[in-house]
Amino acid sequence: MPTLTTKTQSIHYIDHGERDTLLLLHAFPLSSAMWKPQIPALSAVSRVIAPDARGFGGSRPVADAVLTMDTIADDARTLIDALGISRVVIGGLSMGGYGALAFWRRHRAKVRAMILADTRATPDSDEGRTGRHTFATKTLELGAEWVVEQMASKLQRLSPIPEVDQMLRSMILATQPEGVAAAQRGMAVRPDSTAMLAEIDCPVLVIVGAEDSLVPPVRARKMADAIPNARVVEIAGAGHISNLEQPEAFNEAVVDFIRSLG
Repeated sequence: MPTLTTKTQSIHYIDHGERDTLLLLHAFPLSSAMWKPQIPALSAVSRVIAPDARGFGGSRPVADAVLTMDTIADDARTLIDALGISRVVIGGLSMGGYGALAFWRRHRAKVRAMILADTRATPDSDEGRTGRHTFATKTLELGAEWVVEQMASKLQRLSPIPEVDQMLRSMILATQPEGVAAAQRGMAVRPDSTAMLAEIDCPVLVIVGAEDSLVPPVRARKMADAIPNARVVEIAGAGHISNLEQPEAFNEAVVDFIRSLG
């Protein structure tokens, strides 16, 4: 995997394919490795770039211990500028969706279309923010093994697929506790993007797992209803990490969407 090194940051990323660019932002607490089941199919219709957020995968942790969604968006902008890419289809799953919404808010001239998978526009409740800060503290105390036990089952459908379960656990174990803690603090302070949804004037694909307990389909459909040019694909047999649990259905939805852009 290539790395972009700037004065302040080292961004590790996947880069496959040609033509127009699909920029994919990963979920918490994973890395760009979560997109590997998508690479063969999606790189046949688009150049696929998937960076590791700071503190995940091969990218170094954020220095100030808070990884905001704006930072994720700005790092993505830095990466595509360095690669000479003018516009992208920006996509993200879960935390990556928060980053994609931040990218639209801060760099909308760079956005050709959007893919929002298993994510939401609303902010955390007071209880949710408190929980994230507690999670961050415990992560630094107890390490990645504790994060695995807290997160692996929540990300999946009720009847986990053994291969997916093992993949998730391996990715989480490979994360840096400092990065996990910083991301939790950053998600806790993300803004409410609900009012912004009506301003999104590009095509949008909303994907949600039918068994997603963290972002139920009814919530995903409500978000899509607020976006002028959005379509929804609900994936049967998938929980929160729909791209890993049902990769063929996920890939088909994304390929059809990209081809519809012309």
